[in-house]
Amino acid sequence: MDIVSDILIIAGLCLFETISSIDNAIINAEVLSTMHSKARRWFLVWGLLVAVFLVRGLLPLLIVWLTVPSLGLVGAFTATFSSDPRVHQAIESSSPILLAGGGTFLVFLFFHWLFLDNKNIGLRGERFFQRQGVWFFAVVSVFLTIVVWLALKINSMMAFGAVVGSTAFFITYGFKQNAAQAEEQLMRQGFSDLSKVFYLEVIDATFSIDGVLGAFAFTLAVPLILIGNGLGAFVVRQLTVGNIERIKKYIYLKNGAMYSILFLGIIMLLDSFGIEFPSWLSPVMTFAIVGFFFVKSARAIPAAKEIVE
Repeated sequence: MDIVSDILIIAGLCLFETISSIDNAIINAEVLSTMHSKARRWFLVWGLLVAVFLVRGLLPLLIVWLTVPSLGLVGAFTATFSSDPRVHQAIESSSPILLAGGGTFLVFLFFHWLFLDNKNIGLRGERFFQRQGVWFFAVVSVFLTIVVWLALKINSMMAFGAVVGSTAFFITYGFKQNAAQAEEQLMRQGFSDLSKVFYLEVIDATFSIDGVLGAFAFTLAVPLILIGNGLGAFVVRQLTVGNIERIKKYIYLKNGAMYSILFLGIIMLLDSFGIEFPSWLSPVMTFAIVGFFFVKSARAIPAAKEIVE
């Protein structure tokens, strides 16, 4: 049964990483189209290794190590292979800090999309919230205040974790805001292929934070996160190469990604407060949410064709 659970978790991680990286794949495809074939091959081959091992492998390892510094860096990686109950106890006792931070980050990310991002309206009510964009900062500030207030009653470090999660959101938000401007300059001016490769690697690292933090809603096992997110990164590279225009036709996939992010954020926050959930819940709900918006997107494609004709 553990093997079935691990496979389900890996499949859920792969889907979540793929669906949450659609914007990243689009940016990759647009910038790669301006590069020479040798530079494109380098990015798609060696860049994949960087994306998997240095970003999606090292980042969750560092997060676990910073959350449980007593394990040490090597111990943080080998913790999931260890049979020592003291190691597992150390991870379990410190996990609320990680879950509170990751959950806060994901909920902030969802609210930003709901209030401020341009989107294809997939559900009733989304247009209303988009018109209330001025309230985004008020909503997330009140939300953080409530989480911190509740966390302080249990564990002050858990409250600190929530604050760190909000800080991480605003840092990555700034990077993503600058990414659009940097992309325009890269496309418009004569930058070298090497500059574009470095740009794509930085953007990939920035976008991967969403997937890495969301992965902890599935599992705390770094090896499973590495496998699942690594497979997702490979799928994103494949979409970048040949299928990005087809993926763009599925206009509500981003909606599915963001509602998955909301669900995973809530799961992480509730888990940090001691409400336990079965390991299958996060991957199953991710498949269900993304599947719903995939079907909705597929049904919208014929209508879009009729409008064009």
